[in-house]
Amino acid sequence: MADQHPSLSTPHDGTRPPWYARAATSAGRPAVLAATLIMSMPGEYHVARFAGWSDPWAYGMPFSLSAYAGIAAVVAATRPKGARGRASATIGAVFAIVLALAAQVVAHLVNTGHMDHNQAWLIAVTSMVPPAVLAHLLHLAATPTPAVAPSTSVDTGPDAPVVERVTPVVDPAPVIPPRPETAPQLPAAAPAPVYRDPRCAAIRPLYNGGTRPGTEAMRAALVDAGYGLVSGSTVRGTLRPEIEEHEPHLALLPPAIGRTA
Repeated sequence: MADQHPSLSTPHDGTRPPWYARAATSAGRPAVLAATLIMSMPGEYHVARFAGWSDPWAYGMPFSLSAYAGIAAVVAATRPKGARGRASATIGAVFAIVLALAAQVVAHLVNTGHMDHNQAWLIAVTSMVPPAVLAHLLHLAATPTPAVAPSTSVDTGPDAPVVERVTPVVDPAPVIPPRPETAPQLPAAAPAPVYRDPRCAAIRPLYNGGTRPGTEAMRAALVDAGYGLVSGSTVRGTLRPEIEEHEPHLALLPPAIGRTA
């Protein structure tokens, strides 16, 4: 529970303290607070009377000192380290506690006859308490309180395990270029010519060198293709004209060097 004392939180062995211990802790703190306030009020009231305040104004001194000490202590405890106003609240809490203690000591010394209350320094110090308390409380109220992100931890005890949240690294999705609406059309390859004389197919590769082959080169190609010796007149007058009939640009190629026409 949020109002339980840290020393009575659930132990590490999983057992809980008995109910009467939890009840004493929950109910005991406000009871002790009320008792200490009631016991402190007479001394602080008498110190105010020693300084010259009359009733009912003297009753304001206990509330000034006690409330001031509580407010300054809470501000000092709740503001994070290094935040604005934390150091001032800590100093104010210590100052308020010192004043409250001094008021009790002075009141009891005076009431028991160990001290004379009619002293200038005592009256001066006591008279400065209310305006000093008011000024410091206004200063704390004007100092902004830093925003603190809510904790998502389940166990916030001093021995609670620290769990680090690791953000997974996600590889970016690969960028896929958009598909074209229509695939690019490649130029169609020219169909291979169909020769009337099949021996033309053995001669046609000789043109790939960028020159017009001669008679001997064409006859040698026919021999290599298994057609045997073919007369030069047949090569020049029949086969080569048929090839260049299908592809007229071949007839414009320069003649091969050292060829026989």
